[in-house]
Amino acid sequence: MITYTSTKPKVYFKTFGCRTNLFDTQVMINALSDFIQTPYEEDSDIIIVNSCTVTNGADSGVRNYINRLQNEGKRIYFTGCGVKTQGESLLQKGLVFGVFGHSFKEQINDLLKQSQGFYLQDDLENLDSTIITDFIGKSRAFIKIQEGCNFACSYCIIPSVRGKARSFSKEKILQQITTLCQKGFSEFILTGTNMGSWGIESQQSITALLQDICQINEVKRLRLGSLEPSQIDETFLEILANPKIERHLHIALQHTSPFMLKLMNRQNTYQKDYLLFKKLSKMGFALGSDYIIGHPQESQDIWEEALKNFKELPLTHLHSFIYSPRDGTASSKLKPDVAGNIAKERQKQLEEIVANNNLAMRKKLQQSNSPLNILIESQKTLDNQTFYSGLDQYYNRIDITSKTPIPKDSWIQITNFIAKKDKNYAQI
Repeated sequence: MITYTSTKPKVYFKTFGCRTNLFDTQVMINALSDFIQTPYEEDSDIIIVNSCTVTNGADSGVRNYINRLQNEGKRIYFTGCGVKTQGESLLQKGLVFGVFGHSFKEQINDLLKQSQGFYLQDDLENLDSTIITDFIGKSRAFIKIQEGCNFACSYCIIPSVRGKARSFSKEKILQQITTLCQKGFSEFILTGTNMGSWGIESQQSITALLQDICQINEVKRLRLGSLEPSQIDETFLEILANPKIERHLHIALQHTSPFMLKLMNRQNTYQKDYLLFKKLSKMGFALGSDYIIGHPQESQDIWEEALKNFKELPLTHLHSFIYSPRDGTASSKLKPDVAGNIAKERQKQLEEIVANNNLAMRKKLQQSNSPLNILIESQKTLDNQTFYSGLDQYYNRIDITSKTPIPKDSWIQITNFIAKKDKNYAQI
């Protein structure tokens, strides 16, 4: 039996995984009325674990966290993408008090008031109706524009836990952004399970959505979440000329071997990816990607071809991860596996290439005195000196020292900076 020490019990949210999960957590925070959200785990009466299940390793990380919480006298609830894969098991073992799928997150206030444990599995056709009114503690706001994915990549379990692609209406998205603009937000990050499929049900395109968002005066910068290369067409390339869209794109290639892409049941091909990236680079974009290393059947010959192709791409950012089998996917049944030490060495090679590309790009910007537009997110004091930190339009971090204070969430432009290996530095 839990004894609450305040009029309203305190709820701590532990969010694993992607930006979409971060948005989902904000929906739950917004729905609390008889409870208070706290940013401190140790101060909480209740803990909501918003889980990720993209790999077996992600499931393991969530379980380890829940195991650590045992015997601390807190009531634990489990939600997120892991409900289908391990929610019932956690409940049966008594490790959590209640389990509920994504589609129940708007009902969280009532769920937390229940005196009996429960297991509520997802409705994979559901879409939230909530309009988020704030992102407390954040300088930028996440906007979820769609849910689910119609792709069938061989390594991925997400379509089975998020459902088929379905879109929020343009009207709701614009209302959401306008509401947050009134709270002072001016930079927005669009996110979703498969963003490029927005509007697929109504024959609308994401390009039209971007045009309407950019027409909102208070929007100063629009960042785009992960995009699929096969969904980028000429119309989309045209909207990129809008100065409000960040000069950084994250495009999920996943691999650069034609054989591996086919094995993974991907819809992109290396040759088309190469042409797309060259075009975007000439347009002045920094380019990032996801990359899976050590997928079954990634032989040495295939890797050498993939590495050669990789070096031809103008990549400046990379989210690389070593393949981890996801039970129930086609890839998990494939052999032979790639040894862990070999996969780590391959990952190191890719990371080094991209780090060098990134530094070269930043040095080129430095030498040309290209202005960096920065939203100040945080500050820290070290050795009696205050550093202000933010991201520029190329998704590179910069630390700034200033003789006068710089308010958090303010915009500044920097033309004189020094590009170092870890980040950019400036003094004003």
